[in-house]
Amino acid sequence: MFEVEGVLTDASNLTARVIFRSPDGHPTGTRGLYKPIRGEAPLRDFPAGTLGRREVAAYLVSVVGGWDLIPHTFMSEGPFGRGSVQRWIDWEATGRQPGDGLLEVFRATEVPAGWLPVVHGEDTDGQPVVVAHQDAPDLASMAVLDVVLNNADRKGAHLVRDADGHLWGFDHGLTLHADEKLRTILWGWAGASLPDADVERLQHLREALGGGHANQSVATISELISPEELDALKYRVESLLTTLVFPELPVDRYPLPSPLW
Repeated sequence: MFEVEGVLTDASNLTARVIFRSPDGHPTGTRGLYKPIRGEAPLRDFPAGTLGRREVAAYLVSVVGGWDLIPHTFMSEGPFGRGSVQRWIDWEATGRQPGDGLLEVFRATEVPAGWLPVVHGEDTDGQPVVVAHQDAPDLASMAVLDVVLNNADRKGAHLVRDADGHLWGFDHGLTLHADEKLRTILWGWAGASLPDADVERLQHLREALGGGHANQSVATISELISPEELDALKYRVESLLTTLVFPELPVDRYPLPSPLW
């Protein structure tokens, strides 16, 4: 049970921040993001009316694998119809914007230790600059999860640390397509070995996906995406466990989100 507080005017699809209420109507203090299906803008390469279901399926993949990198997300009826609802991460309390401290621009000769270059370019004065992301274990795990999800839109602004320092990713409507569509700013580990912890998560996810619908979360995932998309998800997991390395940048398509933030 929730009510709309306001609408995010800079979102590409209708997105409202909501506040949850108890059964007797009292505010619980917990907020969420509500994305009604009817407010989804049509896309050329994703089936209409599926983005909310992909948001929920992405969350469930994170849960089944044990990543804990996507806030609780579920489908619900709301004032604008059925849609996805995701727990709001109070990043304002940190005093930082999403992406701050995770993706930054540096002068080409001044990329500090602990950062991995992704994009080389020039600033407005024609000076060489580098866009780099933090080299952190939890961010590497997010990169692995994005490969699993085939995330076509991992922007810097879709990443945030909460007040406790926990990393969260959001906006997963453009995921789990059957065709290869990975577009991310987290390419700094391309070709590197997968972290041991993520190999264990991938093994756990493979086992759950291979067990059919015995796992309720897997059963729900199979209801939220198409059979072809479910097969592609299993294939990506198996491929990562075969190579045990992050994928290299593709040469036959653009590999970055637009914009980067």
